[in-house]
Amino acid sequence: MRGKEDRGIRAPWRVRERGLALGIDIGGTKVAGGIVDIDGRILTMARTDTPSRDARAVEQTIGTVVDELTRDADIVAIGIGAAGWMDTEGSSVMFSPHLAWRNEPLQAALQSQLRRPVLIENDANAAAWAEWRFGAGQGENRLLAVTLGTGIGGGIIIDGRVERGRYGAAGEFGHMVIVPGGHRCECGNRGCWEQYASGNALGREARELARAGSPIAQEILERANGNVDEIRGPLVTEAARNGDRAACDLFTEVGDWFGLGLANLAAAFDPGTFVIGGGVSSAGELLMKPTRESFARNLTGRGYRPAADIRLAHLGPDAGLVGAADLARVAASRRWARSVPGG
Repeated sequence: MRGKEDRGIRAPWRVRERGLALGIDIGGTKVAGGIVDIDGRILTMARTDTPSRDARAVEQTIGTVVDELTRDADIVAIGIGAAGWMDTEGSSVMFSPHLAWRNEPLQAALQSQLRRPVLIENDANAAAWAEWRFGAGQGENRLLAVTLGTGIGGGIIIDGRVERGRYGAAGEFGHMVIVPGGHRCECGNRGCWEQYASGNALGREARELARAGSPIAQEILERANGNVDEIRGPLVTEAARNGDRAACDLFTEVGDWFGLGLANLAAAFDPGTFVIGGGVSSAGELLMKPTRESFARNLTGRGYRPAADIRLAHLGPDAGLVGAADLARVAASRRWARSVPGG
């Protein structure tokens, strides 16, 4: 017997699967939204400042962005990407470091407000999904995405699904302790990976050089108008791109630490590909060359095992938005299929 689609009838869940979805990326300073098609293209966007750490105010801001974007668009689902730990059902935010969400039933609150299907996802998981679906990780069935920015986040894609862990907290790679008793981390521990390989680490090490009066830090200090406290990762990146010796040396140090952490992840997960995104990754080979060299030196079983590819992400800062929208579309289409007789 021929199926519905074989007879030329488009099953309703297939129509929904191909519909437009809306992705929302919530950061500490902004809420960005975009309408995303089935090929991962952003058709239109809107951005606004995050009003405060107040949970209700942020939810109202999300509603404002959604209303603006859906005024002339029919969407099938909304995906919300935010930093923090989500429960495994994607319904509650257990903890968000930048916002006041603690065991917050965000999905129910937003679905009631927006009257559309809503999916809640960790922003790094959403970015990993986007890179697997549309970016540098296409075709890889064991993918680790690592976001290297102010800190380090991560996402795990195994056989076409997001691996969230038993309690929804998988992928917090930046908080692996690699130097016991090392630099204090915001998480409360000491010696976390992101304290040695991140934008924060770049800025901290450059400030230490400048405070020590090192002559090699002179150009970095001049870029900060002589104010040591203004030296941050983006400034060091700009100096390195312009060939500043101290900044390039700092990138080599960060790359050494970053490659070591990737080798540890390879020992634990044995991925086929690492996709590296986040703001610091915009430095390109300034970061990737020492990272690959350190990875090769520290990889367990080196010389007797295949080594994972290490690739730069393709989708840039909008990956989380795209991934959240696509995950919400997929989830909505599956729920719709289950609700249709014969689906």
